[in-house]
Amino acid sequence: MARREIEEAVEKLLEPVLEKDGLELVDVEYVRERNWILRVFIDKVGGVGLDDCQAASEKAGSLLDEKDLIPDNYMLEVSSPGLDRVLKKDKDFIRYTGEDVDVKLFAPLEGTKIKSFTAKLEGLAEDGSLLLEMESGEKLTLGRDKISQVRLHFSF
Repeated sequence: MARREIEEAVEKLLEPVLEKDGLELVDVEYVRERNWILRVFIDKVGGVGLDDCQAASEKAGSLLDEKDLIPDNYMLEVSSPGLDRVLKKDKDFIRYTGEDVDVKLFAPLEGTKIKSFTAKLEGLAEDGSLLLEMESGEKLTLGRDKISQVRLHFSF
């Protein structure tokens, strides 16, 4: 099974179980660093704490062992997505409309050298493109195929 297929299968398995506990499955990453790591990011209204992560880790670990979805040896990590969470899904972009986001592009904006910037997230277009307002007030519509990453902007 390919990395992306494993992430999707894990998401499909864990999402309903975590929702029963009042937790949102924000993201799943299956990456090879030194060893394979399965990262599960969870959240809930008011934020998650260590107890939430521990309980979700135990539940997820048992389910994953039972279903045996992942052929490789891996480490399971369960954590909060953090204050500067990555936005990936439509529901993320809708939820954080009106917030400032940090955008990284695969290639510079047309006619510029800009590959990363901070803008206000104005929502989603019907085709799934992001609607952004630059600091200058300029409106920008960007297809997701142009974007490598979008994170909530965090400033001290």
